[in-house]
Amino acid sequence: MQVTATNSLSAAATADTSNRVVQKQLGQGDFLKLLTVQLQQQDPMKPMDDTQSIAQMAQFSSLQQMAAISDGIAAMRLDSQLASAGTLLGREVTVSTTSGKTVTGVVDAVAQTADGPTLTIGGQAHAYGKLVRVAPAPVPADGAAS
Repeated sequence: MQVTATNSLSAAATADTSNRVVQKQLGQGDFLKLLTVQLQQQDPMKPMDDTQSIAQMAQFSSLQQMAAISDGIAAMRLDSQLASAGTLLGREVTVSTTSGKTVTGVVDAVAQTADGPTLTIGGQAHAYGKLVRVAPAPVPADGAAS
């Protein structure tokens, strides 16, 4: 009977892995799936030890807290990058493009996107992360400050 359950579990696992996208790290959903399968497969005559259950719940709580901390740090990083990008308004910068060339010009605008801040130079948006060089604002040809 145990072999049949293992074979059906193995067949289900094989079916699931054919459509599964490989991840680099386990997430909260993965932990819940493991816990659910563990509870479904446990022998009712030999239930899980209370200390094991408490330890797993503590691990789950730690995982949730670490995910929240990670999200907070990512948001702070984006805010910091946007603030730094804002200081470049009116300054001359050089950024590298995806084709490997560089573009030099004055930063006209800064915007926040899903991928992070962008610098607008001559009407074209460039990723803040591609910044290569920053120089003072260019002096107008007549020498007068604008």
